[in-house]
Amino acid sequence: MRNNNLFSLRNFAMLALLGIVTTSCERELSQEAELAGYPTNAEVFIDAFSSGLEYYPFAGSKMTAFSVDTEIKYQGKASMRFDVPNFGDPEGAFAGAIFRDDNGGRNLSGYDVLTFWAKSSKAATINDIGFGQDFGENKFQVSKQGLRLTTNWVKYTIPIPMASKLTKESGLMWFAEGPEGGDGYSFWIDELKFEKLGTVAQLRPAIQNGEHIITDSFIGVNVKVAGLIQTFNLVSGIDQTIAVAANYYQFLSSDPSVAKVSESGVVEVISEGTAVITATLGELEASGSLTIKSRGYFVFPTKPTRASSNVISIFSDHYNNTPVDFYNGYWQPYQTTLSADFSVNGDQILNYTNFNFVGIQFANPIVDATQKANLHFDLYIPGVVPSNFDFLVTIVDFGPDQASGGGDDTRKQLFVRKSASIVANAWMPIEFSLSSTVRNNVGQIIFENINFSSLRNIYLDNIYFYN
Repeated sequence: MRNNNLFSLRNFAMLALLGIVTTSCERELSQEAELAGYPTNAEVFIDAFSSGLEYYPFAGSKMTAFSVDTEIKYQGKASMRFDVPNFGDPEGAFAGAIFRDDNGGRNLSGYDVLTFWAKSSKAATINDIGFGQDFGENKFQVSKQGLRLTTNWVKYTIPIPMASKLTKESGLMWFAEGPEGGDGYSFWIDELKFEKLGTVAQLRPAIQNGEHIITDSFIGVNVKVAGLIQTFNLVSGIDQTIAVAANYYQFLSSDPSVAKVSESGVVEVISEGTAVITATLGELEASGSLTIKSRGYFVFPTKPTRASSNVISIFSDHYNNTPVDFYNGYWQPYQTTLSADFSVNGDQILNYTNFNFVGIQFANPIVDATQKANLHFDLYIPGVVPSNFDFLVTIVDFGPDQASGGGDDTRKQLFVRKSASIVANAWMPIEFSLSSTVRNNVGQIIFENINFSSLRNIYLDNIYFYN
């Protein structure tokens, strides 16, 4: 996971100076004074930064990934250039940043899209790109995930879900992209601006990716509504789907005495019973729903007792965990698994819904489990165990190159078959011996339904290697 930290000593100094000036010159506004509206400037980068725009890289990204290029541009005098680092670059694992208006924000309510021209040094796919991320609340963040680039200039459009919300928006653009196949590359963006096209049609908002998800839960658990998306039809006739922040939506609980839902889409389970969470975006009803079946009070798995010196922990509140890239990589297009992770009294639990397979990756740094010959995890199946239960765990060693898919990966498959010990609504400790497994460059653990198993909801806790 990435921390959104500011990186600008110059701006820090300016903010400090501003604090001194405003303290010494503070005045009271008269009751008749009216605050001026925020500027409606639509331009973000046209040959240069627009007024007030500042560049802030993400923590862990390559700080020098961005530059202004006067040689390669779509039109005019310059473009924005982004250099994605190679895998293992000591200066940063990826390229990622926000472009923020530090003059206080802009009124973008008169526009319906963010547009730009882009090209790449090779065919590539940007992980995330959009607007609304400001290193603050990110209340109206939007992301186009998997934006495909070519080596030719192409115009791209990212729709605004509800422009009336953007009366004071400072997050004008953000992106995050890592090396593809281990190799870095460069891409360019030009003529970056907001526009009012009037050609965006067939707005289709959804929660839970449009699925009707049913999940068991417990009193005191907080669950975040997931899969917030909106699909638009562009003038090209192509449908475009974007990931949308919760604050664009209005959420509703069918029974607030069982589960109430906040403006930010966090569901708090209050009592035993059933509640259905739905949503609207403006006047449009969102497809999909989240049904909470509260089973009463939560029972925790048995607390681990192994000495921390004998453990490499991937996920547990009882040990110091190794750095993890993600607990759900959401590998499109075949993965359907969503995360509905929750905590009870500060104890974190992984919850995978609509489950078919999911990957946990910990590649920065790679785990050397040579001296840890066993794997442990606690598994909980809420509801019932399906009659065709068949569960596979795969340990992926990235090999000497320490890169996923580098050609020297090895996999160890561990099978959990249906038996009398596999029960519902109780924690099951699962343990495997890894004595014959290559494990000095372990980078992933994959959990998977196999043989058409209909298991759709699981909890996991205390995932670790041990000796």
